Amino acid sequence: MKVAEVYKFLDSLSPFDLQEKWDNSGLMIGSFEDEVTQVALSIDVDEQLIDSLEENTLLVTHHPIIFGGLKELDFGKYPANLIQKMIQKNISNIAMHTNFDQTHLNEYIATEVLGCKILKKDGFVDYLEVDEDFDVFARRVSSAFNLSYIKSVKCSKRVTSVALTTGSGCSLMRTVEADCFLTGDIKYHDAMEAKSLNLSLIDIGHYESEYFFAQILEKHLKILGLKVIIASSENPFTYIQP
Repeated sequence: MKVAEVYKFLDSLSPFDLQEKWDNSGLMIGSFEDEVTQVALSIDVDEQLIDSLEENTLLVTHHPIIFGGLKELDFGKYPANLIQKMIQKNISNIAMHTNFDQTHLNEYIATEVLGCKILKKDGFVDYLEVDEDFDVFARRVSSAFNLSYIKSVKCSKRVTSVALTTGSGCSLMRTVEADCFLTGDIKYHDAMEAKSLNLSLIDIGHYESEYFFAQILEKHLKILGLKVIIASSENPFTYIQP
């Protein structure tokens, strides 16, 4: 099967036109005319992942390996070092990032991982039906994502309205209409701003909240008749208990 056929299927599943203007989803490496023998699914690309893949594999990732403009291809530096190895093994790459967030990932996290009902969708934000003690809810969220600790901003004792954005969504805080916001990559100044907005936050992790990308997509790709494997890259962070 050619890359073009898989791309057409992915586009019908989650249109690439839905991606944000700053995003770079689509065909990253390879040619639409390349023949593929199997499809591998992962959040990111790393060296260990590339080494594990067979030649002529189509790698579908959540994050684009080429995000900003490349001014050089120094094969001793990231990401050119990975791109070189992929080209040598004839590994093609398609990224499905912000388009997939909107069509599949947020909804799956809300309903399948957290077990919540979606009340409303607004772009990258899903609003969930919750009425729970904050501490109890935070522990439930932590367990759902298998977090090693709970990082939160607590502005109320009870959660009655929840907004969700997977990945890194703190730039959306001022538009959120809820009393608790679930997202990843919460920084110190995000927490200070949330306090001023009286908006509780629970950090669900960037990797942890997008980890389910591969298993969601695997179910859809199986109908193409290709061998599909989940070969997710590893979380770049190591959490050490004190």
